[in-house]
Amino acid sequence: MMRREQAEIVISAALVGIAGALDLAGLNAVLRFLAAAVALAMLARLVGTATEQLGGRLGAGGAGSVQSALGNLPELFVALFALRKGLVGVVKAALIGSVLANSLLVLGLAFFAGGLRNGVQRFDSPRARTIATLTLLGAAILSVPTFAHVLHTPAAAHEQTLSLICGGVLLVVFVSTLSIFIAADGLELEPPRWSLPTTIGVLAAAATGAVFVSDWFVSALQPATSSLHMSQTFAGLVVVAIAGNAVENVVGVQLALRNRPDFAIAVIVNSSLQVALALTPVVLFASLFFATSLTLVFPTLLAVSLLLAAVVTAVVVYDGESTWPEGVVLVGLYVVIASAFWWG
Repeated sequence: MMRREQAEIVISAALVGIAGALDLAGLNAVLRFLAAAVALAMLARLVGTATEQLGGRLGAGGAGSVQSALGNLPELFVALFALRKGLVGVVKAALIGSVLANSLLVLGLAFFAGGLRNGVQRFDSPRARTIATLTLLGAAILSVPTFAHVLHTPAAAHEQTLSLICGGVLLVVFVSTLSIFIAADGLELEPPRWSLPTTIGVLAAAATGAVFVSDWFVSALQPATSSLHMSQTFAGLVVVAIAGNAVENVVGVQLALRNRPDFAIAVIVNSSLQVALALTPVVLFASLFFATSLTLVFPTLLAVSLLLAAVVTAVVVYDGESTWPEGVVLVGLYVVIASAFWWG
C-alpha cells in the first residue's frame, strides 16, 4: 500500500470522526450537512481505490457490481431513515434522482473528462446494448403506476398492489440478469498491489463509515434545506442523490480519465441499474413495515424525466463509443431536469 493510500485512509477516518462529533454536538445544521457530504466524498475516493484493486482479481464486471452494491448502501439507509420520519416525497425523489444522477450527470462527466483527455473511447458494444435495454425496461416499469394514476385507469384504485407487482418484477429481472455484470469480459486490468484481506477490509470499513455518515447526513437534511430555502423535492432529487452516489461520481470519472471506459461503464451504469432494479423494490417492500408505506406513484414530471433520461442514455451508449460532446449532452439534460424541481 502506497503512502498516499495510507494517508487517504487516515483522512477518511478523521473526516468521519469530525462529522460524527458535529452531529453529536448538534451544531449548525448546514455545517453538519456539509461535513457529512465531505466525509462521503472522501469515503468515495477510498472505496474507489480499493475497488480498483479488487478489479484486478474479479474483472471489470465483477468489481463494478461490488462497487455499485457498496456505493448504494448509504442510499438504502437514507431512504429507510427518511421513511421513518415520514418523508415519502424525499424518498421518491432520491430514488429517481439516483438513477438520473448516474445515467446523466456522472456518466456525462465521465464521457466529458475521458473524451477530452483520450479522444473517442470505445467499450464493449454488446454489453452497452444490454445495459441500454435494461435501463429502458426499468424506467418503463417504474413509470407504469404513475401513468395508471394520472390517466385514472381502474388500476389507479390499486396503486399499492400494482407497485408491489412492479417491484417484484424488477427484482426478478435483476436476479436474472446479474450474471451479465459479474462476467469478467477478459479485460486487461492492472495487477492488484493490495492483498485480498486488505482490500476487503478497506471496502468493508469504508462502506460501514458511509452508512453512519449517511445517517448523520439525513439528520441534518431537513433543517439544512430549510435554512438554505431549498425545496425537499430538489434536496431529494439532487442533493441526496449526488451525495449518495459520491462513490460513482469520483470513481467513474477517474476510470474514464485513465482510458478504462469498460470499467467506468460497469461502475456507473451498474449503480443506476441496481437502484432501479434492486434498491427501489427493496425500499418499496421494506416500507410495508413503516407507518407510512411507499408506492411507485411518482410526481408526473419525475416519471417523465426518468423515461427521457433512459431514452437519451440508451441512444448515447448504444454504439459502444463515447465522446466529450456526448458528455455535455448528458450533463446538460441533467441540469435542465434538476432546475425544473428547484421550486418543488
